[in-house]
Amino acid sequence: MSWLDETMVGFDTETTGVSTSHDRIVTAAILTRTGGETTARTWLINPGVEIPARATEVHGISSEYAREHGSDPADALEEIAAILASAMGAGFPVVAFNAQFDLSILEAELARHQLPSLASRVPSGSIGPVVDPLVLDRHLDKWRKGPRKLLNMCEHYGVAVVADDLHAADADVAATLDLLPAMARAHTALAAVALADLQSQQVEAHRVWALDFAAWLKSKGRTEDLPRPEWPVAV
Repeated sequence: MSWLDETMVGFDTETTGVSTSHDRIVTAAILTRTGGETTARTWLINPGVEIPARATEVHGISSEYAREHGSDPADALEEIAAILASAMGAGFPVVAFNAQFDLSILEAELARHQLPSLASRVPSGSIGPVVDPLVLDRHLDKWRKGPRKLLNMCEHYGVAVVADDLHAADADVAATLDLLPAMARAHTALAAVALADLQSQQVEAHRVWALDFAAWLKSKGRTEDLPRPEWPVAV
């Protein structure tokens, strides 16, 4: 039996911005899927800072709404980290689209609130297993042209989604969990790879992509916000 037939734990965040070091988590979702059964946990968090208008346009959460209805960040972050660490400790893959962002901002938030890191909670001392459809797609279909956002990839692999629903953390997680088996049907070797091997392959695949893309950006005169080669966390 393939790991694709076992329990998978999807994770996603919506945030105040795109900096994993400085921005804050506003919403998060964890979906646990075993066979045809899915359970979900979602969080709305008061980030303690103003949510920029551009971020609100993406996920729909205003500063006022988060202050009125959001949880204390330390409480929510503790719950999120505990669930993810428990999954990883049990050998269940945490599935996240562009996992480097979500896991990096989670680690930064845990440190900000003086909570134990996710890595320190996992028995192995390192974050994994993690499965990232974006990293896999860049590696397995390197030369395909066009954008690789979640909606684009769902369209490419034939996963039905409602575009207006995306950018809500729970909808993004559900789409990502649906995307992975669709990718495995197109790239049949995925199902046969052991999770430990898949983890190391993704580490290398992301490193190669990040270095290549950074070199291309530098050739165009762009030297800021270069992709970080570390995966699944860059802090």
